[in-house]
Amino acid sequence: MEITCQRKGDYLCPNLFQPEEKPWVIGKYGRLRKHFLKEHKPYLYQEYLLNGKLNEHLAEINETALEAFNRLVDRIAKNENVTERLKAENQILWIQKMNSIYDRAEEVILNDYVYN
Repeated sequence: MEITCQRKGDYLCPNLFQPEEKPWVIGKYGRLRKHFLKEHKPYLYQEYLLNGKLNEHLAEINETALEAFNRLVDRIAKNENVTERLKAENQILWIQKMNSIYDRAEEVILNDYVYN
């Protein structure tokens, strides 16, 4: 990394700036990851921030976690026979089962992708 300077009066001041980043989509899991890094891994958070890679990392975590969440929900629902047929026959039971599936899948995703 090369540091450049500019003269201001009698002093040389370094040109410090954060590299420009493209706008990243940081969703729920990205925000949770950011909070986790700030609170529990401040050195890693600072490293990402200073290298200009924080938002990229958070967007990547969010995208990966969402994909894994959707796959996991589909797999659990299939294994437990929670189908559209059940939804048509008994909506309350379907909602209860899907809420349970969402909660379990969320717990796995948080442990595997956000808090690792």
